[in-house]
Amino acid sequence: MLRHRFQPGRLVAGLFLTLAGVIYAGDAGGLWQTPWFALIPVVTGGLCLAGAVAVLTRSLRRHRASSRADIPN
Repeated sequence: MLRHRFQPGRLVAGLFLTLAGVIYAGDAGGLWQTPWFALIPVVTGGLCLAGAVAVLTRSLRRHRASSRADIPN
């Protein structure tokens, strides 16, 4: 398996989309009633949060890389 960097933004997006799937599955299974518009804030909020986490992660990685470049060997 190829190694890659951990991407927390994708993790957050996946968690919110999984939550949306669980909510729809519970509605389809008859466990609870969910209005059709209830998932719009869940999905859009999750995607916005995932974008913010991705931007924060990228800025932290750039800052660390520039800090390491400034340290002489």
